[in-house]
Amino acid sequence: MANKKNILITLLIVIIVIMAIALVYVFLIRPGITGYTIDKQNQAIDFTVVSIMQRVATCQSVPLTFGNQTINIIAVECLQQPQQPQQLQPQE
Repeated sequence: MANKKNILITLLIVIIVIMAIALVYVFLIRPGITGYTIDKQNQAIDFTVVSIMQRVATCQSVPLTFGNQTINIIAVECLQQPQQPQQLQPQE
């Protein structure tokens, strides 16, 4: 009888320890991992946007592809550059 009690107590302690480990993971470890992942994703988005902006600023068109759709972007300032007035060539 005492042997069954010891086995039951040991089993309950193991279950409590497993539950405690699960709670620590759910409330402490996973949020830290998720926060780190989201932070890295935001850094990647910022890097991508800045890279596109730098390339577009050189008045080059930049193709952006998503799925099977592609668009080319170019800075508005490049489209609004004043055109050089044409000088009349003297006739000879």
